[in-house]
Amino acid sequence: MTDTGTPTMSARRIAVASFIGTAIEFYDFYIYGTAAALVFGTLFFPDLSPLSATLASFATLGVGFVARPVGAVAFGHFGDRIGRKATLVVSLLAMGIGTVAIGLLPTFASIGIAAPVLLVLCRFLQGFGLGGEWGGAVLMATEHAPEGRRGLYSSFPQVGPAVGFVIASGGFLALSAALSEEQFAAWGWRVPFLASALLVIVGLYIRLKIAETPVFEKAVREQERTKAPIAEVVRRQPRSLLLATGGMIITHTIFYTVTTFSLAYGTDQLDLSRTTLLVAAMVAAAVMGVATPVLAVLSDRLGRRRVCLYACVLAVLWAFPLFWLLGTGNGVLITIGFSVAMIAFAGVFAPMGAFLPELFATRYRYTGASIGYNASSIVGGGIAPLLATSLVASAGSSWPVSVLVAGLALISGLCVYGLHETRTADLADAGAFTR
Repeated sequence: MTDTGTPTMSARRIAVASFIGTAIEFYDFYIYGTAAALVFGTLFFPDLSPLSATLASFATLGVGFVARPVGAVAFGHFGDRIGRKATLVVSLLAMGIGTVAIGLLPTFASIGIAAPVLLVLCRFLQGFGLGGEWGGAVLMATEHAPEGRRGLYSSFPQVGPAVGFVIASGGFLALSAALSEEQFAAWGWRVPFLASALLVIVGLYIRLKIAETPVFEKAVREQERTKAPIAEVVRRQPRSLLLATGGMIITHTIFYTVTTFSLAYGTDQLDLSRTTLLVAAMVAAAVMGVATPVLAVLSDRLGRRRVCLYACVLAVLWAFPLFWLLGTGNGVLITIGFSVAMIAFAGVFAPMGAFLPELFATRYRYTGASIGYNASSIVGGGIAPLLATSLVASAGSSWPVSVLVAGLALISGLCVYGLHETRTADLADAGAFTR
């Protein structure tokens, strides 16, 4: 039973439906980050110096993060107005179109300045689609969850990013091993983007088979829907929205520092093997995937807030060792550095799958949870890698990046500290935590 007293769908169907979309969406999003670190600088900005090309490439990466809160507002509106299921189908389709289009783009050598312009537009569509995906996926899981197990159920979509990243990195790793540098730059990088079409078809088929959540159906019966979800969440729960956004910043910071910035920094500045870094990142993502359900269940027992706070402390303490281990050039030590960082990531990310939905009332829950998650990505995922690259270029060392990561972890910890505990909240209570 759910908190509404409505019989739930089978746990297996919920798990597959909420997991498959996030895995595909994050696969799409991550292949862009990997390509941005490895080849987009030379393919779309060939007239710039290597450093400037990397910065420009990361700037296009950041466009996706700017688009995510825009998508969160748009998809959140319809998710709160017409339902979770239909909105999730459209968000997956939008992401798929943007990703496949990138795989078909001509480069600067073919059409000049139009190439990076089209790249930016496709990246915006990617971010727009992802802005609606995460909130709907976690709501699909949490609003079907039995009492006392929302952390566990919310971990279904939270494992998706780990799987998406492993598949994305594995694809690039296989292509790098099978192709020469010239072949990879000429057409090999396109393969992961084009392969997304098949994954999206599978995801759409599964998503169309699921039912609407009982919590939303109850809100429809009792006429609790709002005409303007974004206006109501800002008016009724501005504090929760701001603190939730701040609390999520460190998740994006850690993930994209490990998977995007470190890849570019390690290959360009430390002259490390691309294969070594990709394998280390894949192992770390797998560790994160295993840790996510464990930490989510722990948040059912200890509380969301406490688990998140412990993880923020770990992120502060690990900010310097992470780059010390990267600097050794030793594959095992780099993997350890990445893995501990990703455990800190999971310590916040796993509980937030239930924490963010629990903070907001049903009538604007899709909007509130989506904005909190996606707005934080602008700083942690969009600005942080760009700023980290500039800091390394200026200082000639990684220590300013460690300071940046530690500082953002501290900010997130303070924001989480300011939130109230929610693990015993009744999701059907539309007045809960309104402030």
